[in-house]
Amino acid sequence: CTSPNLMACFVRIKVGEKLDTTARATSQAFYAIRGTGVSSSAEHGKVRWSTGDLFVLPMTPGAVTHECIEAEMGGAALYWIHDEPLMEYLGVEPGKKRFEPTLYKREKLLAHVEEISHSAGHSTNRLGVLLGNVGCDQTKTLTHVLWSLLNSIPGQSTQRPHRHNSVALDLCVAAKPGVYTLMGREIDSQGFIIDPIRCDWVPAGGFVTP
Repeated sequence: CTSPNLMACFVRIKVGEKLDTTARATSQAFYAIRGTGVSSSAEHGKVRWSTGDLFVLPMTPGAVTHECIEAEMGGAALYWIHDEPLMEYLGVEPGKKRFEPTLYKREKLLAHVEEISHSAGHSTNRLGVLLGNVGCDQTKTLTHVLWSLLNSIPGQSTQRPHRHNSVALDLCVAAKPGVYTLMGREIDSQGFIIDPIRCDWVPAGGFVTP
């Protein structure tokens, strides 16, 4: 699996075709890298998505059927994350729906990022929007186990080193050549990473940060 508690996959659906995905999971998140389509299941009905949209599904015992309506490069592409590895590790089965299916539209997400960029006192180091779910009002997270941030880093800027309390599955939505992330185990007295590993960003590329 991609990490001890999460699996990340890339799903490609050709135009006019359908593809089923299944996961023994409490949470599934799908980000539309490109294309327009419909994802449907017996439990949750239909979700219609386009490039840049993100949607989450709760426990889904059956399959989710994805259909590509229109796309460049011959097919749609989805970035799919779920917590089946966590269920496997704990030796348990999903037994309760913890939130409702939720769709986050690209236009609304980008509008919030743009709003932050023009707000007084915003950080020049990071412009990010946390995606919250009404079913997770205590944690203010995407689902009860998934946390999602749409983050924009301004040009000619550097985000200082930071730590993660859990694994981060990073997906590059858009980037120009020369954008990269440095990762390492330790930082020096000046706050710089010692012997870093460099991950250059490419659109639709992903990397894992422990």
